[in-house]
Amino acid sequence: MWTVLLLVASNLFMTAAWYGHLKFKTSPLWIAILASWGIAFFEYCLQVPANRIGYGQFSATQLKVIQEVISLTVFAGFAWLYLGERMRWNTLVSFGLIALAVWFAFAFPENGA
Repeated sequence: MWTVLLLVASNLFMTAAWYGHLKFKTSPLWIAILASWGIAFFEYCLQVPANRIGYGQFSATQLKVIQEVISLTVFAGFAWLYLGERMRWNTLVSFGLIALAVWFAFAFPENGA
């Protein structure tokens, strides 16, 4: 559970770092880069422990798949709430395909199937 909670918090910072500056396109690019780096520091402070805690309980591949699903979920909320973008049918289909990828990553353990 700690792994998932840390990954969610990490992705909140990551999404803010990567996309938060899009509302401030008149600001100089160097300011956006420095601000993003500053925010991303906190993302790393959560991401690294999440992977350390989760590895062993999950494979590295499973950790990455979990992180990607969380990342896309957080991003979808961010794009809707912060950037004002609406969810479209093709976005929902793509999320469904990603959910299928999650199923494949977890359905067949690496030690056998």
